[in-house]
Formats: sequence, C-alpha cells, structure tokens
Amino acid sequence: MQIDINKKLKQLKTDGRKIIGCFPLYPPLELFYAMDLVPVVLWGLRGTITDTVESDRHLQNYTCSVARHLTEFVLSDGNGILDGLFMYNACDTLRNLPEIIEKGSEKNGQALPLIKVHIPMVLPAQTDVAAYFKNEINHLIKELEDRFDVSFSTDKFVEAVKIISHVRNLMAQAENRVTQGHLSFLNFSAAMHECWFSTVEEQIQILESLIGKLSGEPVYSADKDNRHGVILSGILPPPSSVINSIESSGLRVVGNDIASLGRSYASMPEIREDPAAYFLDFYYQHFPCPTLLYTGDRRTTSLFHLVEKTGAAGVIFVGEKFCEYEYFEFPYLVQQLKDQGIKTLEIEIAIEDDAQTSAHNARISAFAELLKSNV
Repeated sequence: MQIDINKKLKQLKTDGRKIIGCFPLYPPLELFYAMDLVPVVLWGLRGTITDTVESDRHLQNYTCSVARHLTEFVLSDGNGILDGLFMYNACDTLRNLPEIIEKGSEKNGQALPLIKVHIPMVLPAQTDVAAYFKNEINHLIKELEDRFDVSFSTDKFVEAVKIISHVRNLMAQAENRVTQGHLSFLNFSAAMHECWFSTVEEQIQILESLIGKLSGEPVYSADKDNRHGVILSGILPPPSSVINSIESSGLRVVGNDIASLGRSYASMPEIREDPAAYFLDFYYQHFPCPTLLYTGDRRTTSLFHLVEKTGAAGVIFVGEKFCEYEYFEFPYLVQQLKDQGIKTLEIEIAIEDDAQTSAHNARISAFAELLKSNV
C-alpha cells in the first residue's frame, strides 16, 4: 500500500515537530533525534512524485530517478514542510545537488537551511581521517544548535542511540521473517518505506505490529523453499509490480542487499557517549555500499556471506538506471557469483518503469524456470 508522504509530513508539522530532510541513505539519525529533530530519509519517492517538471529545469534527463525525484520533492511538495536539509557526499550526482537545490529553493521563495558534512572516502588504514571526521561531527552539532535553537545532551544522545539500535534490531527481525517464509517481501518493503517517513516511536509501532501479526506457519507452500530462494541487491527495492512478479513466479526473497533496506540497518555500532567517536565507528565500519567508496573491498565478501547464510540459489541485481556506482560493480559481482555456481539476473529500473514492467516480468519468469531446472 502506497503511503501518503505529504500527509505524514504535514501531520508532523501540525504536531509542532521540526523536520530535517536527509540524503543520502545513512544520515546520523541518532544525533537528530537527540536534538529533538525528526529526520526523514528522502529516498524512495518514486510513488509520490507524478512528474519531474521542476527538477528537469535543473538536472539532465540522464540523472538517476533518485536525484530527480528528490529535487522535485524539495522544490515543489517539500516547500513549507521541511525545516532543513542534511546531506553528505556520496556519488557524483548527489555531491552536486545541494547547491542546485539551495538556489532553486531561493528562487521559489523558500530558502531552506542546508547542512552538510563531508565524509572522507578513503580507508582509515590508508589515511588517518579520525581527527578530521570528528571535527565535522562536532561542527554539525554546533550548527544544529545555532540553526534550530536546540542543545546537545549526552544523556539524550545515548538514549537515542539505544532507541535507534532497537529499531534496527526490529528491522532485522522482520527481514528474518521474510527469510523464514512468514512474511512476503512486498509487505516488508512497504513497512520499511513507511518507516523512512515516520518518527522513531512510529517506526517501533509499525515494526512491532508487522512482526506481531505473523503466525507460526510459513505463508509459502513447500515448493517455494530455499532451493528457489533469491537475494535482491541494489540501491532501491524494485517497484511493487516487479516484487509481485518475483514472488508469484515460484521464487522467494530470502535475503536482501538493498541499500535502503538491508544495508541501512546492518550496522549497529556499540553505544558511546561521544557522538564523534560513535559516528566514526558507524561510517567506517558500515556494511559495504557503493555510496561509501571505502567499503568497496568488503563488498564481494559480504554478498557471498549473505548467499551462504540464506542458501540462495540466485541473485537478482536491481539496477537503478544511470546509477554509475552500482553499475561499475555489477559485472565483477556477477562473474564472481557465476564462478561459484550462483545464477544471476540483472534488471534495470528507469524513472518511467512503475507501470511498464512487462519486460521485467518476462525475464523474471525465465529466470525462475532456469533456477527450477537446476534443482
């Protein structure tokens, strides 16, 4: 079920909450909550944005849908709802968006505070980034205090760390239910999407309700076991129509390596009172993702571990069209999996592919038959 993002955000405003729009995917949620701000991760806006008229004035049409939808939302629907924007450097496209959005907002008469942090994209073992990064976090705290008239509290930060850790554990539990066959990936993905635009208290309610509804018996029949299990990998989960095609084809999603899903809650640093030390651990020990370039050396190992853990027979790579960082890795990952006897399928999701998925459905059906023929 598609959630009404605008309605949810307007309700937060009505409740007197200050909303920080965040991109890319791994913002310092704990710090924002500790300072009485509500972070919303502006990722997965595909179902909310009906066109990209405003963003097309600023971005080329070969920019990924993530950037185009984000820009459209902030310059149109997000005007008057968001109290600020937070971003850090990731891919080349997102690095250049802040200034574009800032100038576009000014022209629209809605100048949003723009808050940025730079994460050095180098391995700590090669270059000592600790002092620089900690200075960035301390500067962020000072900027949030000044801009939003709030104060940092160590006690509130530790409390926020514990709450976010609890949320990530609930997300991992829900994913485990998908792996076990008690929950469809479609329902799991929809619940996770709602969490991105909800307060932390609402997220706990959503996830506990999702887990609590599950019965003791798997929802799948015996012929949809791990022999036909697949892992989904990509920046975003595929549209619901594609997920439906996967789950109705005799395949079952037994694990995910999706940036906005599995990669976002896989990293759970230990509790620390010092936010600079906490986020140094969070970012530099983060689950591998192409948006964090220094994690690239661990990417293959993490995907192989997921395949082994779930017993998946195949991996479906969900490519977001024009996402160059993911596409740089796909050929290498596909070959590595092929060498281990793991079948793969690559599908590409373009900005206009929400309703036009017949080609994807045909390829998914063929892939399902291929996996079944190898049993």
